[in-house]
Amino acid sequence: MTLAELSVGNRARILTLGGDEEAVERMMEMGLVEGTEFSLVRFAPLGDPLEIKTRGYHLTLRKAEAANIEVEKL
Repeated sequence: MTLAELSVGNRARILTLGGDEEAVERMMEMGLVEGTEFSLVRFAPLGDPLEIKTRGYHLTLRKAEAANIEVEKL
């Protein structure tokens, strides 16, 4: 399952990061690495972007970026 497929309020753990090398590096710089746990806070009114809470801060991602992040629900 991908981050883009989660429902609001769900908690999950990152399994793998996908996409081009630059995008993966940028996500890792933001603290999104394998094993990171987070909760999906909300989607924007039109569904893009989405907001997650991880490591004590809120992070906004585009749905296309979220579709490249494989997760497991907790």
